[in-house]
Amino acid sequence: MSLFDLPIEQLRGYLPDRDEPADFDDFWSRTLAEAGRFDPAAEFVPYDLPLSGVDVYDVSFAGWGGHRIGGWFILPRGVQEPVPCVMHYIGYSGGRGFPKDHLLWPTAGYAVFVMETRGHGGASPGSPGVTGDPHGSANVQAPGMMTRGILDPEDYYYRRVFTDAARAVDVAAAHPAVDESRIVVSGGSQGGAIAQATAALRPSVRAALVDVPFLTHFRRAVEITDEYPYQELVRFLASRRDGADQLFRTLSYFDGLNFAARGRVPALYSVALMDAVCPPSTVFAAYNHWQGPKEINVWPWNGHEGGSGYQTEEQVRYLHKLLAG
Repeated sequence: MSLFDLPIEQLRGYLPDRDEPADFDDFWSRTLAEAGRFDPAAEFVPYDLPLSGVDVYDVSFAGWGGHRIGGWFILPRGVQEPVPCVMHYIGYSGGRGFPKDHLLWPTAGYAVFVMETRGHGGASPGSPGVTGDPHGSANVQAPGMMTRGILDPEDYYYRRVFTDAARAVDVAAAHPAVDESRIVVSGGSQGGAIAQATAALRPSVRAALVDVPFLTHFRRAVEITDEYPYQELVRFLASRRDGADQLFRTLSYFDGLNFAARGRVPALYSVALMDAVCPPSTVFAAYNHWQGPKEINVWPWNGHEGGSGYQTEEQVRYLHKLLAG
């Protein structure tokens, strides 16, 4: 993939108008209030893994609709006082993987809470199983999760996912080993979109680490990239030629631009200029709308993998400095 989007000079100033429904805040306040009627009923079950430096827990809690959501909770062993916690949200179609995949933050002195995304991926052997999406969507969808419930914002798949993520923050904050004033949301691609939304829905978080975020500036994304998952929307519209207005109306309640405009906490973004999955202009659009203190790392020669390990090292340094203050 070559450079295909706007030049970097234009990207840094790219601030498109937002398509925001008048009841955006009311929609999300009501959604979270509805979810709040369910007791989180969080369970932290010790996971039998012979690692000397960490304690691992198989966690589950009640997300949107009271549905059980799974994940990992990993703590540095022997902590004597509450520690910061990094919430980690997963990329499209991915599962939580194995505990060994998430040891970076515990070795840096933080807890990590890895939330499964309902309907995506799977759990590791020995854990309770895949986190499903038992909610039945009332309208048709193209293959993939992006269009599940797409013709009604009340029914849309990401209404449930973003609510699960906000509820996960509440569960982490209530754990006695976590310093509730130092919870950080993080993720890449879909996980970056979830972190971006959660920082707006739970403004009590301390910071956001947002890598190459998906689900952002939908209309431009579908117009300039042929890559999936955005092509799931195109595929849907190709068969539902009368559905565009309603589809984009629904997406306006979930667009990362509208969440970014409500972001007030410090944020570290990343973008890759050869990323055809989440085009750079869509990332910069969100970054430029972000209202809090912010930084962005630009990886000129990379695709959707972004900065990978280089970016992770930058995140560790960023949080050490931020949280020490």
